[in-house]
Order: sequence, then structure tokens, then C-alpha cells
Amino acid sequence: MDHIEAAKQARLKAYVPYSKFKVGAAILLKDGTYVHGANIENASYPLSNCAERSALFSLISQGYDVKDIKQITIIADSEQPISPCGACRQVMHELLPKGTPIFLANLHGDVKETNPDELLPYAFDHFDEDTDA
Repeated sequence: MDHIEAAKQARLKAYVPYSKFKVGAAILLKDGTYVHGANIENASYPLSNCAERSALFSLISQGYDVKDIKQITIIADSEQPISPCGACRQVMHELLPKGTPIFLANLHGDVKETNPDELLPYAFDHFDEDTDA
């Protein structure tokens, strides 16, 4: 399956009764497995979750190792390729292996390739367990 098609399938799982703006994310693992994520809204809007974080959190909770991530593709019905929010950029920066390709897309066929450092150049770094903090 193509990574854009996988993200489109993930998008169909969105729960968006308020915004009607569906976003899908598909993480491709090295073994060819796709893990889907979709945005999930809540009447208390700050309690909503984006597709990117849904996919990453699902991947970890299902027991997959983030080291096995090959790429992530995010898609929405937007004018330009979808742009992740700041919270998603930070989570992707921490959980995606360094240099992981991130494909931002829309339903019109536009695709932009980036990576965690380009999306968030001044990200919070991992907490170093070997240091006293």
C-alpha cells in the first residue's frame, strides 16, 4: 500500500463532529506495517487529540518500538499540505528517530517532505537519565 493511501484510510477514522476537519496519519514501520492515527475531537476542545499524536501514542501502546519507524505521512483536505501543530511537532521530535521522513500532504496531491529537526529546530531535548536534574 502507498503511504498516501494509508494516510487517507487513517483520515476516514477521524471523529470530528465540531470542526468537520478530518486529519489522518500513517506511520510506516520497517517491516511494512502501518499504524494509523486520526484526530479525535471533544466538546472541551483542548481535550482533543491530533492524528499525529494519536498514531504515535497508539504505536507505543500496541508495543511497537519507535526505533522501527521508517516514516510518517499526514494528510487533510487543506489548501496546502497539512502543517502539524506545535504540540505534535514536539512529540514527533521526541518520538521519531532522528532524520525520519515526514510527509505532509493534502487531498489535491500536494506533498512536502520534511523531518523532525526541520519542523521544530529548537525542540526541547530528551531528558538525559544519566544527569542529575
